[in-house]
Amino acid sequence: MIETAVILAGGLGTRLRSVVADLPKPMAPVSGKPFLASLMNYWAGQGIKRFVLSVGYKSQTIVDYFGTSFQGLDIDYVVETSPLGTGGGLLLANQRLDSNSPFLLLNGDTFFAVDLERLCVFAESVDADWCFSLFQTSELDRYLGMDISKSGKILSFGSNTSSDVRLANGGVYSLHPMSLRALNLPVGSRISLEDEMFPLLIAQGQKVFGLSFDNKFIDIGVPEDYQRAAGLIA
Repeated sequence: MIETAVILAGGLGTRLRSVVADLPKPMAPVSGKPFLASLMNYWAGQGIKRFVLSVGYKSQTIVDYFGTSFQGLDIDYVVETSPLGTGGGLLLANQRLDSNSPFLLLNGDTFFAVDLERLCVFAESVDADWCFSLFQTSELDRYLGMDISKSGKILSFGSNTSSDVRLANGGVYSLHPMSLRALNLPVGSRISLEDEMFPLLIAQGQKVFGLSFDNKFIDIGVPEDYQRAAGLIA
């Protein structure tokens, strides 16, 4: 069972500035507390024992609020001195991880109520290097769709289907540190997960799978969805 979660919390949150000024996006208040606190609270309840936060923009705000523990669980930080993108932040965090143990990767601005045990059992059953948690969406221009086989293997990113509803990436992943090392990408480089790292996984022939969940999902990256978050997250 996975016990460590990396949270990508270094983004600028530009689209959210009109309603949440001067805060890193994961610190946007939802139901009276930072979104990041609700995120960690859920995953602590799923069995996570340690968090590694990849931070950048106004990182001290996050460090000052949480310190080195959350509900008695350890928090470690990796700090981007300049913006590295989602992939760059992940490579930085990977240096703090056990190279022999899978971990959970989370976006700091999305909440997806994934069953961690179910995700881990499936990932182990197919010997996945990466296992994506997927949800169904009709917002085809907003979320990354994908082509996926009946066994759950992801064949390509950017769905070719003409359907009005498709499976999309929910921003919760099980992955193995060795898969990142196999990419041979330099730590400290600015790299996008979606645009650069994911296509490389397919090109290298890594075992990339997806599992669909019909659970609560919210992305606070845009003001209208941020306003809805309080109704979905306790």
